[in-house]
Amino acid sequence: MSKKDTDMLDPDRIDIFWFEVERLTEAGELRRLSGAFARFMASLGPAPAPLLLASLVLSELEGRGHSCLLLADLASDAAGLLGLPAEEWTELAAAIKPLPKNAKAWMTQLSGCEQVWRVGDLDYGQPLVLDGEGDDGRLYLRRYWRDETVIASSVRERARAQQPVDVPVVREWLDLLFASQRAAEKPDWQKLACAIALRGRMAIITGGPGTGKTYTVARLLALLFATAPDAARQRIALAAPTGKAAARLKQSIDKALNELADKVGGQLPLRELTARMGAARTLHSLLGARPDSRAFAHHRGNPLDVDVLIVDEASMVHLEMMASLLDALPPTATLILLGDKDQLASVEAGAVLGDLCADAQAGNYDAATVDYVREASGEDIPPDYVHEGGALAQQTVMLRHSRRFGGPIGQLALAVNAGDADAAAAVLRERGALEVEVAHALRWIEHAQQQHAIALALEGYRPYLRLLGEGPQGAHEDWVRMVLQRFEAFRILCAVREGEWGVEGLNTAIEQRLDGVGLIRRSGDWYVGRPVMVTRNDYSTNVFNGDIGLTLADPARPGSLRVYFLEGDKVRSVLATRLRHVETAYAMTVHKSQGSEFAHTVLALPKEGGAVLARELVYTGITRASREFTLLTPVPSVLGEAIQKRTHRASGLRGMIER
Repeated sequence: MSKKDTDMLDPDRIDIFWFEVERLTEAGELRRLSGAFARFMASLGPAPAPLLLASLVLSELEGRGHSCLLLADLASDAAGLLGLPAEEWTELAAAIKPLPKNAKAWMTQLSGCEQVWRVGDLDYGQPLVLDGEGDDGRLYLRRYWRDETVIASSVRERARAQQPVDVPVVREWLDLLFASQRAAEKPDWQKLACAIALRGRMAIITGGPGTGKTYTVARLLALLFATAPDAARQRIALAAPTGKAAARLKQSIDKALNELADKVGGQLPLRELTARMGAARTLHSLLGARPDSRAFAHHRGNPLDVDVLIVDEASMVHLEMMASLLDALPPTATLILLGDKDQLASVEAGAVLGDLCADAQAGNYDAATVDYVREASGEDIPPDYVHEGGALAQQTVMLRHSRRFGGPIGQLALAVNAGDADAAAAVLRERGALEVEVAHALRWIEHAQQQHAIALALEGYRPYLRLLGEGPQGAHEDWVRMVLQRFEAFRILCAVREGEWGVEGLNTAIEQRLDGVGLIRRSGDWYVGRPVMVTRNDYSTNVFNGDIGLTLADPARPGSLRVYFLEGDKVRSVLATRLRHVETAYAMTVHKSQGSEFAHTVLALPKEGGAVLARELVYTGITRASREFTLLTPVPSVLGEAIQKRTHRASGLRGMIER
């Protein structure tokens, strides 16, 4: 061992390192898990100080949704990666100097550690994986490297696979299915997307609210039925990350297909074929999740029995779930991913849709795709979108015309998504001239106090609570459905969980106020009218993380309470006493709201930005509103700071796909 290595292992300096880690953990600057993980790495063999630091940072980043640690970032700004103030980083760095000066030096240092497997070398099952070269060097937890590898391999193969297409037949059907589209919108990206999706084993359709993703997929389904050798045997499955998103997907597609059925008439028995698809399912249910296990019933050895799988709200699908899904999908099946690439990424590690759609704005269609699209759909791809892109770009379509967000909410969403804080503030302040949809379509309450959120909650939740007080006037299930629909019309969304402006603080304050004015009557944790969110999958009761229900009296058991859930137009219920992992849900996080839509959405920003408050969060909150949006900002400058900051999750997925 060199003298340099010996210096790095100086016991006194290592003790100082552990002392600083513990101090920062107690101060709330680091997760306790991160320090424990670094100690675990040290327990596996000789551990130079750089390895300990890299392990610490890697664990911290994993908790923030990153799938790997970019060594170039570690070399240039370790303090920034950890989110430590300069003075705190100085104390920690003093215990571990000298550190490698660049990514290449970090690669060299980590490659010699027993705890690290460098891809291409002999693999002994080490917990850490080192991939890439030079400035592209990346350090992974092994399971995330495995997940990225599975996804990259599958996506690459599927994007390159081409299916034979009877172009004249496809053109005839597309002209029929899109006959009512407005000619002013050229090219017709929806029509173009159907043509592209038909020719490969994978397609990605991305776009913001109102761009018609489900409208497009409904026509794609009709096209698949129309061109299949035996439409009656076509096995098509619909799925989404949450129960609510799955129910919305099915409801939207059924509505669109019913309208299409009248258009195609006797040329295609569309209603009969649609009925065979069955309900949309959560990804957990589709794959056959096993209680208390990360494993699924369906995998490469027991693949899904599908020909076409359509997954909505794909931005919510985390790295591990996407790897499991692709592993379970037969090579001959076609995967269609739908989602908004600009929304928040998944709560867990990874930003898969964002990685896959990295170049969607530019198009990057090659000459072969341009020719095929012209022949199959009659649409000409504009020259600005024609470049020599990779295979994945040829199977990705971004829908660019919003039909729902033409008013003030849409203008605000566009300004936020563009990172234009001044334009966003102008839209909010000019709301008087922009109130074209409903009264107060857009409101900005600056210098807001918590009492503003409470007052909005009283206004927004009064309709469902009034109906609750009146009781059933007819069939009990019809009444329950109406109560749930009125509750779902309004929601307060928070950026954070803790504090006065977090989920916990607002839920407590709203609950106390509703009780104080007699709209609810609390008698413990469970009471009639309590909205709850499920926080953990429970297969015994068939409820899943993110599901939201209302607590109502059980008509069959006086004195008992049931929690009722609305899935599309269907109502189901579970005894309240059987739900072990729930929390009150007058307010919820923006993350948990993905896949939902509310007539009136209130977005409450905290007094300080912090790491979570960024452009994607604000954009996602705004686009949950269908008719009315209210922004609460205790400190107005927080909005501008959030819009200027983008969320970036470290990943090697795109590079792996393009290898």
